[in-house]
Amino acid sequence: MAKNILHMLSSLKHMSPFDVNMAIDAGFDAVIPYSGVTLNDIVPLVRDAMFSRSPRDAVRTGVFIAGKDAGLALDMMEQVRATLLKPFEISAFADPAGSFTTAAAMVACAEKILKEQKSLALAKTKIVIFGATGVVGYASGVISALEGAEVFLAGYDGPSRVQAKADDMKKRFGVDVHAVDGSTEEKKAAALVGMDVVLCAAAAGKQILSKEILATAKSLLVAADVNAVPPLGVEELWDAFVNGWRQPAAMLDVCARFPPSNRPFRLSRPPMSLVIRPSFG
Repeated sequence: MAKNILHMLSSLKHMSPFDVNMAIDAGFDAVIPYSGVTLNDIVPLVRDAMFSRSPRDAVRTGVFIAGKDAGLALDMMEQVRATLLKPFEISAFADPAGSFTTAAAMVACAEKILKEQKSLALAKTKIVIFGATGVVGYASGVISALEGAEVFLAGYDGPSRVQAKADDMKKRFGVDVHAVDGSTEEKKAAALVGMDVVLCAAAAGKQILSKEILATAKSLLVAADVNAVPPLGVEELWDAFVNGWRQPAAMLDVCARFPPSNRPFRLSRPPMSLVIRPSFG
């Protein structure tokens, strides 16, 4: 039987060890990383991978788009699609910095809490996202907006960069999202006014929301954070973590607060884990 081969393409200097480990643990027979890949490199690389195997074995050849740029990853995927040729079509998928899967899991967990605890649909909510210029925050914004939520992107250095992300989302996906200023503690508190959900996807080890700021967010129902390096992005979640169960490094913390107790609700114990497996037959 033909081997399952994964070609891993990244625009960065190094391929992510996280992605390599995930690919090997998923069961690929061979994992080949490529670094410094540009958009112009996609066509020749895909053609080489595609035409070197028989049509019967083409499905056992995979191309994975990595890196840390969601827009570039999407553009690379479009190049892959344009290059594929029957009957030599190979498998391809993108998940830069694990952002698409992480964002999907975070939004899904928030949606689950809203539905089960408040009988509220995601489409009926207002969501503010911190860390929105990063790949996870970007993907979270797109997913939430496509699901019908009213989405606000908070910029830690002002609204200019998140507005650029909002414009890109509009261009690529046809969704309207709003840019807000989250550059000071006072402006973070202002950004939370009237929000139902806050999603935090900032850099590792960077606390975004303190207990004091959360206490001012009277309308907030769900707070989610995907930072695995202490201190976590949401201080209240960090307290639940250190005083409760211990989670693995690849964790997803989700917390919901319901009046009048104002105490955190933890979605699951143990936490959700994500596994990427090849879709080969």
